[in-house]
Amino acid sequence: MKPQRPLWQWVGWRMSLLAIGAVVLIAGCMYLYFLWGDWYIMRNVPEAARSELLELRAAPQANEQRLWELFSRYYPVESFLPGIASRDWWVLLCLVLAAVPLILLAGFRLSRPLSGQVSAIAAAARQVAAGDLETRFDVAATAPDEVRCLAQDLNRLTTRLQQYEIEVRDSSAILAHELRTPLNAASVRVQGILDEVFPADTRQLEMVKRQLDLLGTLVGDLHTLSLARAGQLALEQREFILAALVEERLAWFAPQLQAEGVNLRLALLPGQQLWADRERVGQLLNIVLENFLRYAAAGGELEIVQTQQDERMVLAFLDRGPGIAEEDLEKVFNRFWRADSSRARHLGGSGLGLSIARAICEAHQGRIEAQCRPGGGAVIRIELPVSCAAGA
Repeated sequence: MKPQRPLWQWVGWRMSLLAIGAVVLIAGCMYLYFLWGDWYIMRNVPEAARSELLELRAAPQANEQRLWELFSRYYPVESFLPGIASRDWWVLLCLVLAAVPLILLAGFRLSRPLSGQVSAIAAAARQVAAGDLETRFDVAATAPDEVRCLAQDLNRLTTRLQQYEIEVRDSSAILAHELRTPLNAASVRVQGILDEVFPADTRQLEMVKRQLDLLGTLVGDLHTLSLARAGQLALEQREFILAALVEERLAWFAPQLQAEGVNLRLALLPGQQLWADRERVGQLLNIVLENFLRYAAAGGELEIVQTQQDERMVLAFLDRGPGIAEEDLEKVFNRFWRADSSRARHLGGSGLGLSIARAICEAHQGRIEAQCRPGGGAVIRIELPVSCAAGA
């Protein structure tokens, strides 16, 4: 596991090492100064006196009077005087003054990596602010944890901004087409009735209403997504049995499932309560089942499995349809995304269904994901909190 390097430790260790290094350097220089001074004096002492002096220095209590006599004869008396006027203090002052430039140089050198990393993040931030959303924030592996986390968070933010920009750009063109298609169809039909090309009967009006209903559904879906993006998707949460809701929605889709010859297998938890917005979860189930009918019903099989993992409910929809490419597992939840645009449009899909499904799950503090099913097909896995505390 990579060792943790919080910023306070990163700075603290460097400043502490700098202070310790300065103290050791000055103390070492003073030691060398005293060692050199003693050597310089001792070399001028006569041989006999030097031997006696060395013996007395080894055991000073043996004859302190004689030791002081030798000291006073060969050593400068001012070296033993107290006070700031001593030569040793002046030497210490000179050493401190000489060490100051070295301390400053070492301090700047030790702080340079952090300064460089922060400067790199600031430069990248300016590029992002200028509109270059492909910019990514890189820091050294030895950077403090806070700096690395900041760079990672900024990279995630930039990635999401880039995705939003692409989504807004692509969605604008797609949205214009999606709105224009039913609107044009209804307008042409009405104009045909006015020009007496088509008879003004119930059938023609039903065709116009069908296009207007598609338009209303699309606008409603966009409104739901907008509320979810703004964090204002209202939820009326209460306890209900999820298995009963699944069976209710399956009953709604029974004619379509039977028409497609789908072999349905259920593994539900009959009495398990779920704290959530029943209508929104029902909408979520409708989206998944409609998505199955559009894209995977040809596989002839749908298995719905409900399990509970700790305080979360998991509902998995497993099919044997054409499946989803590995690189598209995340894209299927993007707005207006379709693996096969022409076929989806022919089947009536706007490309918003799974985006709304994700928004509903996230509003419940849950999640939805797509997976490849071993042996072929796809799995749509929904995970929602079970308890009131988790869902609140």
